[in-house]
Amino acid sequence: MNEEHIKYAREVVGQDPMATFLGIRVEEVAYAYCRLSLRLKPEYLNALNRAHGIAISAVVDQAVAVASNTTEYQALVVELKINFLDAAAPEEIITAEAKPLDLKRKLSLWQVEVTGSGGGRIALAQALAYHRAQKDVTGAARDGREA
Repeated sequence: MNEEHIKYAREVVGQDPMATFLGIRVEEVAYAYCRLSLRLKPEYLNALNRAHGIAISAVVDQAVAVASNTTEYQALVVELKINFLDAAAPEEIITAEAKPLDLKRKLSLWQVEVTGSGGGRIALAQALAYHRAQKDVTGAARDGREA
C-alpha cells in the first residue's frame, strides 16, 4: 500500500472540480476503497421530488474514481451500470461506498453501494475502470514506462 497514491486519490481526485461543485464530500479513503457523501440539495431532485438519477450517478462515479486511484495506476471509469432500488428524499445525505470486485493490471471492476441517511440501500452499481501508469510530479511514469 502506497500512502502517496492514497493521498493523491483523496486530495486530487477527491477534490476534482465537478465533485467540489456538487458538494461531494470525501469521508474515508484507503487502498482500493472509498466512502463519499452528498447532501441532496433541491436542485438535485427530479419531478417527483426525489433524488435525480444524475445526482446518484455522480456520487457513484466519483467514489469509483477515488477508490481506483488509490492503487499504483491512474484509473479512468470507462463503464458504469446502476440499479436504482429506492428513492432518496430532499436534503437527505446519501453515501456511496466503493470496493473492488476484481483488480488487474489494466482493468478493475468495482461495486458501489449507495445508502440513504437511515442506512437503506438506494442504489447498487458496478463500474469498470481502465488503468495506466501514474505519473510523478515531473511527468514521468512511476513504473518507468511512458504513460
